[in-house]
Amino acid sequence: MRKNNKGRNILNKSLRVFFKDAFRIAVRNPFQAFYFFRTILWLGKATRIRSKWKKKGFIVPPIIIFSVTNKCNLKCKGCYALSFHPSSEEELSDEKLRAIIREAKYLGISFFVIAGGEPFMRPAMLEIMKDFPEIIFLVFTNGLLIDDESVKTLKKNKNIIPLVSLEGNETDTDSRRGTGTFENTRKRMVMMKDNNVFFGNSLTLTSQNFDTIMEEIYIKKLIEYGCKFFLFLEYTPIEEGTESMVLSYDQRIRMGKLLTSYREKYPALFIGVPWDEQDVGGCLSAGRGFVHISASGDLEPCPFAPFSDTNVRNSSLKEALQSDFMKRIRQIPELAVENGGGCVLWKERELVQSLLKKPMVEKMNN
Repeated sequence: MRKNNKGRNILNKSLRVFFKDAFRIAVRNPFQAFYFFRTILWLGKATRIRSKWKKKGFIVPPIIIFSVTNKCNLKCKGCYALSFHPSSEEELSDEKLRAIIREAKYLGISFFVIAGGEPFMRPAMLEIMKDFPEIIFLVFTNGLLIDDESVKTLKKNKNIIPLVSLEGNETDTDSRRGTGTFENTRKRMVMMKDNNVFFGNSLTLTSQNFDTIMEEIYIKKLIEYGCKFFLFLEYTPIEEGTESMVLSYDQRIRMGKLLTSYREKYPALFIGVPWDEQDVGGCLSAGRGFVHISASGDLEPCPFAPFSDTNVRNSSLKEALQSDFMKRIRQIPELAVENGGGCVLWKERELVQSLLKKPMVEKMNN
């Protein structure tokens, strides 16, 4: 338990450092820089709120990953979301989404990662997010639904930060997402740049695309398109026969060195997952630093561990966060240790699944 507390303290500090760096990078955009400065103050307040809950026996993480829909306007090969949750699942209503975020603010949660599917398939999401300016919303998106109207909203509401996903260069992206996708995405990135929207790129690294994505000329090109935030995600195999796509040991070592180099050379944020998790005490799932809420409301340890014993559709967020299942995961130190790349909970999914009550395990296996 003491180790978990240490990890949360380091994470709280890391979030403040992150937004101090964001403030520095956004300094040429006074409105964005001012917002990040306010965010640093709010993070301090939110940390104190969570500390008060902890003294009362309630664990509240600073971050929630919220997959608000399983629907998408693309059909990418090997899609994570569709592998874990079918698009036919009944999704939470707009009213419930808003209620969860409102309660999260009350509990001291200051950072949402909005995922899908494609989040902008739910038109109400922009309206909901702009009503909570104290909370940062990092939105994973393919970017194709960003239009003139949504850019106006993003320009005015600095707490909403799009993270546009790419697979690499035009050939890599189009081969997985469809012909013309890269160019359509590029145009929307440039449109956001021209309107002073602070946005980033989400880049999933595999052994095949590593050299392309980590090449300096590729990084410089995305910065030219307006990218201010690079999030590098290591590929996690969830399908049989894709293990060869996992980064090699040498590639992972190079990754760490390149991240350090790019941070020093370019005016952008560079984050690697799971590399940077080691700086905050290991895997942050299961409430150590974050939890995941599926589109149907299941509270899960992380997006790669779709196991749950509670649903926010039938309980308050506060009640759901006290899940016995999450507590059991946090009590096993081995489930917080990164071990050669990828998601440790997915690698140890049989152990994780065994921590659920037997009736729930049988339900999930069906």
